[in-house]
Amino acid sequence: MDEPGAGTPPAEAPVAVFVADDPRACEERAFVLTAVGIPHLVALAPAGHVLLVDPAHAAEAREHLARYAAERRAPPPPSPVPRPGHPLAWLGSLAYALVLFAIGLAIGAGIGPLDAYPRGVADAQLIRQGEWWRAITALTLHVDAPHLVANLAAGAWFGYLAGRRIGPGWAWLLTLLAAAAANGIEALFGPVPHRSVGASTAVFAALGLLAAHAWRERYPLRARWVVRWAPLVGGVLLLGWLGTEGEHTDVMAHVLGFGCGTLAGLVVARAAVARALARVPQRLAGAAALALLGLAWLRAMG
Repeated sequence: MDEPGAGTPPAEAPVAVFVADDPRACEERAFVLTAVGIPHLVALAPAGHVLLVDPAHAAEAREHLARYAAERRAPPPPSPVPRPGHPLAWLGSLAYALVLFAIGLAIGAGIGPLDAYPRGVADAQLIRQGEWWRAITALTLHVDAPHLVANLAAGAWFGYLAGRRIGPGWAWLLTLLAAAAANGIEALFGPVPHRSVGASTAVFAALGLLAAHAWRERYPLRARWVVRWAPLVGGVLLLGWLGTEGEHTDVMAHVLGFGCGTLAGLVVARAAVARALARVPQRLAGAAALALLGLAWLRAMG
């Protein structure tokens, strides 16, 4: 008995374009011809299940079936080669921890000027009046020891991961610039009066840098969208989980930090930018980050 396929059966002198013992194989090819609009029949013959088409469509049908067969034989796309992490990524995290710990210890123990803390706070009104350095110095100040420890742990980890991808020098320079930009944007466009301190803006800037760089690298891959978008989605989920808790949490600073870090990650992931950054030694970029931080504190102290 003939088994009707999709489409209109050929009127006369049908031509066999595919023969198989397995009816499913014939049905798969019939679906291909249906998709391209070629009328056909699936028939049962002594040779097996036969896919028949009108002679006028035989050449076109064989071409489409040959392409389908070639696609089935093609090997799956290769898995992305794991990126070798930068071997000295831990140095950036160590420098970050030492800077925060040293400044926290100095202020807590009363070492240095007594007005260092108020001189470094990110005061929106004063930033609007030109005291730009507060957007940077505030990143190194904390309310208490738990506040400092939390930002030390999270920042060191996210910074380490970003440093493995980009290199510790560039990762921390970009994190510092993104976090300072976030504090500046909040001061310029947020409510007044507003005062804030803490490295959490830098923590989420590092997270955004890491997530965007990983996403941009995966995006061209022939992989499921879940695999390609996982870094960015994961970053947003971590922002929502870690960046919105607490009564006195500066949510806007966290969101802006993540956003500025994400923008930086997208830029540096571009091939041309990555090649340009590779020509600058990591130690020079790291030194620039420390110099910018030192300049901000020198300016704050007058």
